[in-house]
Amino acid sequence: MSARYGRVLLKLSGEALMGEQQFGIDPAVTAQIARDIADIQGLGVQVAVVIGGGNLFRGLAASARGMDRATADYMGMLATVINGLALQDSLEKIGVMTRVLSAIEMRAVAEPFIRRRAVRHLEKGRVVVFAAGTGNPYFTTDTAAALRAMEMKADVILKGTKVDGIYTADPMVHPSATKFDNISYIKVLEQGLKVMDATAISLCMDNKLPIVVFNLRTPGNLRKVVMGEMVGTTVAAE
Repeated sequence: MSARYGRVLLKLSGEALMGEQQFGIDPAVTAQIARDIADIQGLGVQVAVVIGGGNLFRGLAASARGMDRATADYMGMLATVINGLALQDSLEKIGVMTRVLSAIEMRAVAEPFIRRRAVRHLEKGRVVVFAAGTGNPYFTTDTAAALRAMEMKADVILKGTKVDGIYTADPMVHPSATKFDNISYIKVLEQGLKVMDATAISLCMDNKLPIVVFNLRTPGNLRKVVMGEMVGTTVAAE
């Protein structure tokens, strides 16, 4: 049985790397994510990753407390580079060739983002980790994920979260909330569901790029999604 998707963009929040900690990076968690990525790469799937930085620094929260928004956002972008390097380390420890490409130039630790070079890395079977968001303040890493997925001509965005899909309300707070198997972009926007921010959803809608939201904490879930099994929630056109 072959994989449903040939090229995927995996969106990880910074919080995904914390595990049960309150802050920072849990090496056991990055190792698990690396194993899941290696697993799908073994199926011949080309994998790109966009990673957030909320486990280390949240630009929006800092700007709410009085810091200049652009400065806070740049600091958040640097946090995503730290996370990208941590994931690279975990991947290379298990023999997966990886490149970290940063939207902000820092040649000592990462390659600058050049679209054609990124595509070439994917074609050569390397996992490409996109760091520093879009390189612009006021844009989230969700928007960066949508943008990079378009640029890489990915088949799908896989959004790894702590819950197993999209619910009518936060299942942690409202136990009676029900899960959607499929939902349209418009409904996500209309209902203000916290999937990705509105800019990212709109970008995906305009370019007919599906999003699958799934629980990253369950080992093997990534493989199931890539194989086309009914895991999580799919966001697509009506």
